[in-house]
Amino acid sequence: MTDTPLESIPVHLVTGFLGSGKSTLIRGLIDQKPADETWAILINEFGQVGIDQAMFESREDLVVKGLPGGCLCCQLAFVLQATLVNLLHRHRPDRLIVEPSGLGHPAGLLDVLRGEAFHGILDVRDIIVVLDPGRLDEPRVREHETFRDQLAMADAVVLTKTDLASSGQVEAAHRHAADHWPARKWILEAPNGQLPISRLLQSEGHAAMAEVPLASDAHDRLRVAAESERVVRLDDDALSRPERGQPMHETATALGYTTLGWRWHPDTRFDLDRLTGVLDRLSPELRVKGVLKTDAGWKLYNRGDGAARLEPSVWRLDSRLEVIGETGSLPDPAALQAELAACTE
Repeated sequence: MTDTPLESIPVHLVTGFLGSGKSTLIRGLIDQKPADETWAILINEFGQVGIDQAMFESREDLVVKGLPGGCLCCQLAFVLQATLVNLLHRHRPDRLIVEPSGLGHPAGLLDVLRGEAFHGILDVRDIIVVLDPGRLDEPRVREHETFRDQLAMADAVVLTKTDLASSGQVEAAHRHAADHWPARKWILEAPNGQLPISRLLQSEGHAAMAEVPLASDAHDRLRVAAESERVVRLDDDALSRPERGQPMHETATALGYTTLGWRWHPDTRFDLDRLTGVLDRLSPELRVKGVLKTDAGWKLYNRGDGAARLEPSVWRLDSRLEVIGETGSLPDPAALQAELAACTE
């Protein structure tokens, strides 16, 4: 590492509710990345086991860091700052993309990024919120305070999964996204998560916080809860490894949602047919994602809105699974763990 001063680095926040397609959108942007730029991707997850970073392939021009287990600006505030300092000085990226948790609040995250520690170093650009039109049909999502605040703070809106929505749902999403003050700079549809990279490269500075009207006090309550619980999880480098035959189970609850997560030793191998049978039987209301070693190779399982996608994965660290849903709607953890154990070889 040299002592050369860092130039101002563009920072892009890609927010959105659980299962809205944030990671898919970022992957699409990476596919369009200028060849002469090195990007850093910082991913925060509501769950404890950290799966979303497994969706990204490691490359010389791409640094991906995951911070599971809470809100970046609450439970993980000091970890975030330390991680950013390390990322910026060690890798010297040309651009930073931050993906907060689907239940994370961007308000405090902006405080960190715009704080004294990063003054003159980070240049926060337009905040992009990812909106799945189909979720507007769900009152519990549409009325969720974090969902409303994410949209209230956004400079721009990307409508994802429009290929899976009806024309009426897409039109309603356009109206909903436009019905905010200050007016959004742009609202675009991105079927299959494909957004023109020009929207990222040509973005401007985010509006001042004082001008952004929040819909709730969700962030303040998250911060108070974090300070009282003192729950802090570090990134993957600090996680203990599960032993053979002894999966590690994690759970967390916040803002009316609960997550169940498991990690298995990398030698554990699942029968893919039996595994998908178990996962497919879970309530379609649950968000399910995992990266798992199977008899058909390492697979990424991603289910949202009842539709599951299975694709190859380059991840090899360990097998991971996470189930997220409204508190009280999840299956019994012990029973589900037993079913999953029956799928191993």
